[in-house]
Amino acid sequence: MFRIFLAVLIPYALILSALLWRRAPSRRTRKYQRPLPQGPIRVLVIGATGGTGREIVQQALGQGHQVTAFVRDPAKLRIEHGNLRVAKGDVLDYASVESAMRGQNAVLSALGHRRFFYPNKIQSVGMGNILGAMKSCDVPRLICETALGIGSSVGRLGLPHTFFILPLILAFYMWDKIRQEELIMASDRDWVIVRPGVLTNGAARGNYRHGPDVGNYFWPVAISRADVADFMLKQLRDDTYLGLAPGVTG
Repeated sequence: MFRIFLAVLIPYALILSALLWRRAPSRRTRKYQRPLPQGPIRVLVIGATGGTGREIVQQALGQGHQVTAFVRDPAKLRIEHGNLRVAKGDVLDYASVESAMRGQNAVLSALGHRRFFYPNKIQSVGMGNILGAMKSCDVPRLICETALGIGSSVGRLGLPHTFFILPLILAFYMWDKIRQEELIMASDRDWVIVRPGVLTNGAARGNYRHGPDVGNYFWPVAISRADVADFMLKQLRDDTYLGLAPGVTG
């Protein structure tokens, strides 16, 4: 039975990887017409009660930014600060996204969910609403967390992910992330897609690798959510990866 299982799983995993592969985006040379302010930035954090989102909120506040945390349940955030505003809403509801978007300079999205085992479009529909609201409210920059193992980084989370975790658990989840990335790449905003390795709850190290070729085709690669948040916040000022999808690993 195990041999039959492998005989089915391995071709399925290879076909799925081929379907998830996309060419890497080309570097953008044109910036959006409205630059970000030199001082503190007004940032909207999507997915603020998740692991990475919470780190983004805390670090952004520590850097002096004006933060709006967009959440479905404000009670789950459990962060209080004079520069923090909490906006209750659902990313699938365009009106609530647009309401929270007004007056922002940038969006940092750590949108995710745990509905792994059936088809859904939470991330792609949510991103469509985010991008629409950004256009309506003239918000220039988007930094979005997705994942290694999709697009031009197919296979770079290691063999266990490629042949077991992705095909058996994350196939629907990653397929929607591909749709999410394609919407971002087709948009007219200034954007950076950040693809982290396996996320951990470790402390920030500040010493991590990033770029188009990070990851490993054989061994799993990981990074703390704190370091992902640090890298994402740096993209507010740094144009190195503008219009690109760098991976980031510990």
